[in-house]
Amino acid sequence: MVEEAGMKIDEVVDGRGLFCPGPLMELIKTIQLKPVGTVLAVLSTDEGSAKDIPAWIQKVGQEYLKTEKKDGYWEVIVKKIK
Repeated sequence: MVEEAGMKIDEVVDGRGLFCPGPLMELIKTIQLKPVGTVLAVLSTDEGSAKDIPAWIQKVGQEYLKTEKKDGYWEVIVKKIK
């Protein structure tokens, strides 16, 4: 578990270096295995993930928390709520 700006990250899904929809597919595989309440950080070097992941999260009824541009990649934080 990692703590970032007061937010507990339970799992990091590192999709850096994968092209869209690779990081999203890694998130889907991971989130299915985790219990409700899990906060996941998806790391991606593909700019499309910054839009695609939040759109998918809202479509399937999970909770989108934030997207942040880091040094050469994006970090998308999501929470499994069901």
